[in-house]
Amino acid sequence: MNLGSTINTQYGEEGVFLHPDGKTMYFSSEGHNSMGGYDIFKSVFQNGKWSPPENLGWPINTPDDDVFFVISASGRHGYYSSFRDDGLGSKDIYQITFLGPEKPPLLSQEDQLLASRVQPVKETLLAPPVAIASAQVTILKGVVTDEASKQPTEATIDVIDNSLNQVIASFQSNAQSGRYLVSLPSGINYGIVVRKDGYLFHSENFDLPAGAAYSEVMKDIALKKLDVGVKVVLNNIFFDFDKATLRKESTGELERLQKLLTETPALRLEISGHTDNVGKAEYNKDLSQRRAKAVVEYLVGKGIDKGRLTFAGYGDAQPVAPNTTKAGRQLNRRTEFKVTGK
Repeated sequence: MNLGSTINTQYGEEGVFLHPDGKTMYFSSEGHNSMGGYDIFKSVFQNGKWSPPENLGWPINTPDDDVFFVISASGRHGYYSSFRDDGLGSKDIYQITFLGPEKPPLLSQEDQLLASRVQPVKETLLAPPVAIASAQVTILKGVVTDEASKQPTEATIDVIDNSLNQVIASFQSNAQSGRYLVSLPSGINYGIVVRKDGYLFHSENFDLPAGAAYSEVMKDIALKKLDVGVKVVLNNIFFDFDKATLRKESTGELERLQKLLTETPALRLEISGHTDNVGKAEYNKDLSQRRAKAVVEYLVGKGIDKGRLTFAGYGDAQPVAPNTTKAGRQLNRRTEFKVTGK
């Protein structure tokens, strides 16, 4: 699809690059009032259309050709080809470091108020803070392995919008190294599902509010083969606060569990609920049991034989991380299943 006259001109447009945030496009053009030859421009997709291209200006652009611009996911460094006087001949490759807006100069560090000759009153003036814009995207990367052999493996990775229960991207980890990299623009509750024939699926959750700053997350994933005693955490099952009511964002994960049970007729599972250690142990155990029961009732309501399912609430008795940190407590608040028969 031609992007139209907002982006394209009667002159040449080259070297398009879409930032991992999914909405910022960089390209080179001989039009749009360039400084000469090709200049680098930026346009942002918002409200269903591309914004008028913005010339990145001097010192990035020159009167000669500046092309094939790319930028890191963090938005801090850019790389491109440019013809400059300090080059080694014709076009050379350059790196740009974006420092953010320049602070206004502070001409006087303090204001002298002459209250007396002996002890003047001094008022310190601080330079106003200058915010440096960062890309609103999270980079998730790591290695997919076989849990038993520890060897890297190729697997399918689905990126899901939990609020819509919709797969928005699907790709493979590297067959030789097992490595993967996912770009997650802010503003979506993401489910990440890693799956491979002969293995139980693995899920992760990243709820990224709009405006969440750039970050990189390392997450190695060990896939487990279907065997009695194996446990899998269901990271995309959500409940209302302090209740056993399943939220609609849980639908995709529940459907994956239903599909696993349907495709493996002999499979039997224990669904278990777990909490952190905040609150009374008796209450936590009761809440975790009611939540596990809610998952079983959903599956039975979808046609799964209730004889294949059991449920249990363990409260805070089986932590997987220390309860001394917020991150640890979050890991301990979970729903999981254990294979009891196959």
